[in-house]
Amino acid sequence: MAEELAERLGRRLGMREGDAEQQQQQQDAEPAPVTPGSPAVRALGSEGSPGGGRRLFSPAAEFREFSRRQLRDMERLFRQYDAGKDGFIDLMELKLMMEKLGAPQTHLGLKNMIKEVDEDLDSKLSFREFLLIFRKAAAGELQEDSGLHALARLSEIDVSTEGVKGAKSFFEAKAQAVTEGSRFEEEIRAEQEEKRRQAEEMKQRKAAFKELQSAFAQ
Repeated sequence: MAEELAERLGRRLGMREGDAEQQQQQQDAEPAPVTPGSPAVRALGSEGSPGGGRRLFSPAAEFREFSRRQLRDMERLFRQYDAGKDGFIDLMELKLMMEKLGAPQTHLGLKNMIKEVDEDLDSKLSFREFLLIFRKAAAGELQEDSGLHALARLSEIDVSTEGVKGAKSFFEAKAQAVTEGSRFEEEIRAEQEEKRRQAEEMKQRKAAFKELQSAFAQ
């Protein structure tokens, strides 16, 4: 009897030790909890994947050639014409923007404007791509008759910190941009007039053809 009790007690002790060992293995396999603000959390990407995810865009860090005030002005201008509030300026929003700035563009002209700075080829302007316009303008990389050049020149900026010389240059550039805008308007009017002329010629040809058909029918 005593031997049987001892055997049962031994089996129970063995089961308890096995359960404890299994629980310890499960705990070892679980990841350690990460507290907010720890270096491990800071190492995570913006989407929560270690070392991965999308990088957060920092205009001040990437576009060091511009002051914080200039960057704020550019962001304000971008948000003003981002009618959809989706963080992009698409073709129609750019069309409205150029009309408001006094330099309306043709459909092809607008597409070319986006294409020149559209690094991700999504046919619209992100804020970073919008800033590239001003970087190219500051570096003299834009053709003077291009739509992007007109956009950069016509955009309102605060010249109070630029001094008298800076203000003078700004207003001279402003006047030049207005002249360029007038030329763009003339080109658009000429294009529209040509389309109307072609439509009228087509109408006259159709009328003459109908008269000829009527004459043969008689």
